[in-house]
Amino acid sequence: MTSVTFGIRLVLAVLATWRVTHLLASEDGPADIIVRFRALLGQSIVGKLTDCFNCLSLWIAALAALFVSRRPLEWLFCWLALSGGACLLERWGQEPVVIQPVQSTEGDNHDVLRSETLGVAEQSDAEDGAERPTTHLRQ
Repeated sequence: MTSVTFGIRLVLAVLATWRVTHLLASEDGPADIIVRFRALLGQSIVGKLTDCFNCLSLWIAALAALFVSRRPLEWLFCWLALSGGACLLERWGQEPVVIQPVQSTEGDNHDVLRSETLGVAEQSDAEDGAERPTTHLRQ
């Protein structure tokens, strides 16, 4: 197998791993087939596996790695690389969490952190003398 073919197979396998894993873990699927399948699995081991993108990507990548290589050591590294690539693609599509220090009027609390700045309504409440939360976590 030439390196060009190997590289193309690897890229295709990463994309396929992400696509199948995302479909099974996060989407309803056509005609709600996937969501019904997940409901059928319930709280079984396989059902819990579909709740975690990272965990599910390992199993999907194990199969996809066979598309890239069948030599045992090469397959092992491809398996881990495909799962890692799918996880990176999944994170890439999400908003990053930004942690900023909280500005406190009481003493020096420079060690308190928050994940986002106050919204406009919260800022006006704080300026009007309303009590301000010390931390604000975004879900």
